[in-house]
Amino acid sequence: MPAPVFGLAPEWLLSRGRPVADALVLSHPEQHERLRLACPKAAPTAVLAGDPCFDRVLAARPRRERFRRALGVRPGQRLVLLNSTWNSDSLFGDGAEDGGGGGGDVVAALLDRIADEFPVDEFRFAAVLHPNVWHGHGPGQIRAWLDRARRAGLTLVDPLTGWRQALLAADAVIGDHGSVTYYAAALGTPVLLASAPLDALDPDAPISTFMREAPKLDPGAPLAPQLAELLRRHRPLPGPAEFTTSVPGESAARLRRLFYSMMREPEPARPASLTPLPLPGHETVPVTVPLLVRSRVLGPGEVAISRWAGSRPPTGPQDGGELHVAVHEDTRDADRLDLADVVFRDGAPDDPRFGSPSAWTSEVLRRHRDCALAAYVTGPSTCVVRVRGEEPLRLTAVPVAGAEDAGAADPAAYASALHAWLAADGPDPATARARLARVMTDGLVLRTGGRVQRVRVAPPVPPEPGS
Repeated sequence: MPAPVFGLAPEWLLSRGRPVADALVLSHPEQHERLRLACPKAAPTAVLAGDPCFDRVLAARPRRERFRRALGVRPGQRLVLLNSTWNSDSLFGDGAEDGGGGGGDVVAALLDRIADEFPVDEFRFAAVLHPNVWHGHGPGQIRAWLDRARRAGLTLVDPLTGWRQALLAADAVIGDHGSVTYYAAALGTPVLLASAPLDALDPDAPISTFMREAPKLDPGAPLAPQLAELLRRHRPLPGPAEFTTSVPGESAARLRRLFYSMMREPEPARPASLTPLPLPGHETVPVTVPLLVRSRVLGPGEVAISRWAGSRPPTGPQDGGELHVAVHEDTRDADRLDLADVVFRDGAPDDPRFGSPSAWTSEVLRRHRDCALAAYVTGPSTCVVRVRGEEPLRLTAVPVAGAEDAGAADPAAYASALHAWLAADGPDPATARARLARVMTDGLVLRTGGRVQRVRVAPPVPPEPGS
């Protein structure tokens, strides 16, 4: 005997042989046919009223860039959303196939590979976990499992109020058979299935067809090439957009009509509407794990930078370039601060706890004798740096004609680029000083991935308090 269809079987819809609900809201006629087969007694209660959740998402599409900025996604970065539903077959499942061990064991390898394979300046990752995952394991356990990933830049999205906005902001989704993954596909977002348990789904449901047809994650292969191939070859499958709702944009009017008819009251004259998706607060997710920085000097004052949150160098010697270590002052890996070439932090320039950016950079270089450069990020496109033996400097993104955002890159990357440029000809102080004078005149050009950021290098103006 086939397993009961979740949500449509008699045990969910009938009580003592009679329908529990006066009206059962469906979003597509195909659901009515499956309801008629699964629970004929409940079929007369079905009402086609669309999908208010999806309608709110569709209405919010014009605000996609705002949602991306709220999540801290910089221009040119790709946002990848990890999505998990709540049972043992999900992406964040309990490891039932290998004897258990908790959701942390299931996703640990994936998170490690994200840190090793994706440069932090080119990719951002966020996670949407079903509320039942939070309830079942507890928020403390979830945060403990994802602790290092969060310190490497992973954003944990609120499972009730923020997931729709994150879905709109995403460039790709790595997910499972949950509804969020299906909504992503309905929006046309590229989806890579990390878990697709067909035996847990109604074989006649559109989501089963989607699970059979959508690209699958190969757990034994590197993740970055799979994601690149997904983005390159993506063509939206027609099923999710067709079957999520047959009446897009109409759910508010249809639901209100239903509710007032059930109350036997006249509808208001004003148009029915849904509450717009709110703009989330700005997410600041500082990367506090030590960063491996690969740099290549491309020309006078021009440096290519890739920063990685992984535990090993991401590329081999054949790729050229030099490696240095950049560490946030608030890192939990405090022992790495004494090995860092660049120490950085972020904060308001007038924060009295640090005196001033100039005072803080001087203090850092005194405390960490092997550090070559300290950088205090004062805003989204500027930082104050101090090279050992030199006066403080301000690095500021130069606006590009036609670009809305002056600072596409993280200012801490400006600091690593300057360090790489000054160290390119070895440790000779006179040579480094000459190279510094050159970029103070001509500026610095930073390349991260396919983006180019021009940076002005100049003394802080006006002089900072306490400097």
